[in-house]
Amino acid sequence: MVRLPVPRTVNSNSKLLSKKNHCLSLLKLSSSVKHVSQIHAQILVSGLQQDTNLLTELIRFCSLSPSKHLSYAHSLLYNSLDSLPPSWNFLIRGYASGDAPKNAIRVFHRMRKEGVGPNNFTFPFVLKACATCLALEEGKQVHADIFKFGLDCDVYVNNNLVHLYGSCKRVWDACKVFDEMPVRSIVSWNSVITACVQNLWLGDAIWNFVKMKDFGFEPNETTMVIMLSLCAQIGNLSLGRWIHSQVIERGMTLNCQLGTALVDMYAKSGDLGYAKLVFDRMEKKNVWTWSAMILGLAQHGFGKEGLELFLKMKESVSICPNYVTFLGVLCACSHAGLVDEGFRYFYEMEHRHGIRPMVIHYGAMVDILGRAGNLEEAYNFLMDVPFQPDPILWRTLLSACSIHNANVSDGLVDKVRKKLLELEPRRSENFVIIANMYADAGMWETATNVRRTMRDGGLKKIGGESCIVLEGSIHQFFSGCSKDDHESIELLLDGLNLNMKMVNSL
Repeated sequence: MVRLPVPRTVNSNSKLLSKKNHCLSLLKLSSSVKHVSQIHAQILVSGLQQDTNLLTELIRFCSLSPSKHLSYAHSLLYNSLDSLPPSWNFLIRGYASGDAPKNAIRVFHRMRKEGVGPNNFTFPFVLKACATCLALEEGKQVHADIFKFGLDCDVYVNNNLVHLYGSCKRVWDACKVFDEMPVRSIVSWNSVITACVQNLWLGDAIWNFVKMKDFGFEPNETTMVIMLSLCAQIGNLSLGRWIHSQVIERGMTLNCQLGTALVDMYAKSGDLGYAKLVFDRMEKKNVWTWSAMILGLAQHGFGKEGLELFLKMKESVSICPNYVTFLGVLCACSHAGLVDEGFRYFYEMEHRHGIRPMVIHYGAMVDILGRAGNLEEAYNFLMDVPFQPDPILWRTLLSACSIHNANVSDGLVDKVRKKLLELEPRRSENFVIIANMYADAGMWETATNVRRTMRDGGLKKIGGESCIVLEGSIHQFFSGCSKDDHESIELLLDGLNLNMKMVNSL
């Protein structure tokens, strides 16, 4: 019996397959970009550089692993002669989830230019990148591509479309996409409610929350967090309490996210007792939980209590403070009149904790100095900030000058006034503050001239606004209401009168 020789090509293919499997195994064990570059070198030496599966795995690791190297993945993909959609998807996903989301949009455009067809895994991350960058026009082009590729019925794609339009303040478009979805998930409902909450379409947010159940969807923890953030924004304590009752009724676990949302809602709505009760009952707290409680105490005038809680956090918990924590600490120092402590914490924030101060932190420092009457020091502090101070900072200082009855003929007040009017020459609030300062100083003619400047420039003082909560609904009132509003106001007053009579009769 003659043994036939095995063709050399089979041996060659077998060796290549073995080498390929070996490289794939090594990639799964890789823990750094250095390892990947070594494996890549082996791939090149073995002549496997055109293997699309290996290329895809290399790009996946460089794009999505904890030690990702997006520039390396970018180079691999752009220098390949052939590539599959997953390779592009991994790079787009890596950029969309990182610090350079605009690059995800650029990669998508290159993908289309190369003639590689996007799929249902491509569009969600491209839309996420557009939402992060607030790139509405690019998002609209992506929306058109979604129709071209027949993915307009994909629930994951549509969820991200709703998120995109909501992020870009196109709530009507977000709601339109949602209404036309043939298939929805709980994420779909959460996305449209979030879009409404972020853009203050509060009535629509509440309506969608109520209608969920009619369509067979039960709200989850994320839904409750979104609704509690709505209550915190508008300060609607009664609605917040009702949402809390729903959380209890549904037996939801008071985890960090949900507990923090409750603490934040109660604190911002002024019910610090309940905020502290929820805070104390939480088994696990993160930095956002502590920050919400500290900031809530500080904003309602309990500066000393806020600082005590901050010290307790540092002593008993291994949690590093973040920028919100320090905002609460600085706010607490302001209400407690602790100027030196404010400067100390401001310094510690950057030099000890590595948190670069934001505009709101500089504003808090101006408020600390302004409340203490250190107006000249506040001005010098503003002149030394490492950026161009915005109008809010100057307005904070001007208001402090007004509170402390600073001499309007003093050079400081004049410098602050000029700075503010240079930045916001058409804001009526600035003119009102200045005119009132002149009036308080008895400089009636100058105050009249300021108001005349307002009138000649077509500027009007913003009308006063009040609101009341009745049966869970918020009713707003503005000074100078028209006659058409009288009937509705009378009906509301009649309802209030009846409500008070019922309460008194109990």
